[in-house]
Amino acid sequence: VQLQASGGGSVRTGGSLKLSCAASRIILSDFWQSRKAWYRQAPGKQRELVAELTSGGSTNYQDSVKGRFTISRDNAKKTVYLQMNNLEPEDTGVYYCNVEVRSRDYWGRGTEVTVSS
Repeated sequence: VQLQASGGGSVRTGGSLKLSCAASRIILSDFWQSRKAWYRQAPGKQRELVAELTSGGSTNYQDSVKGRFTISRDNAKKTVYLQMNNLEPEDTGVYYCNVEVRSRDYWGRGTEVTVSS
């Protein structure tokens, strides 16, 4: 499984970005049943879970992004999205997509998000 993340950039406080993570080398049924998530790593900090979409279709969010971020997927395109609205400087970091397939974790390379005040 290969994951290619994109959509990062630099925005001001209050701005929006939409991250995409395209999966390849994965059959559609595995993608559909996989757990999908976005993590981020801020400078000098550990990687943390931002949002997840479980295999059952439930979503979970870190408290700090609830109401501002939305994780979604397009199964036909084998793509996971993270819509980020009302961005804050604290959202700055490298965002990584993660897909768990058959108990194995796969990671994308990361896309950088910078939010300035």
